[in-house]
Amino acid sequence: MQLQVDDIDDRFFAQAEAIVLSMTPWERRHPEKIDGKRRKRIARGSATDPSQVNQLLKQFFEARKIAKTLSTGKMPLFR
Repeated sequence: MQLQVDDIDDRFFAQAEAIVLSMTPWERRHPEKIDGKRRKRIARGSATDPSQVNQLLKQFFEARKIAKTLSTGKMPLFR
């Protein structure tokens, strides 16, 4: 099954953009140092819940981990 462009939810990107734009430049450079208080402020600034900020950060860290794995040339075996 291939992913179609129509399948991508535009609301996700709008929400993700609002969250990122609610971060300070320091937070964008150091997302691993965003604590609960900062997550709550980012959520208020982006009109989202702290759980949505957590979810976006979790997705970012997972994507970063995958990109790092791929850049080393050690592609894991998918079964």
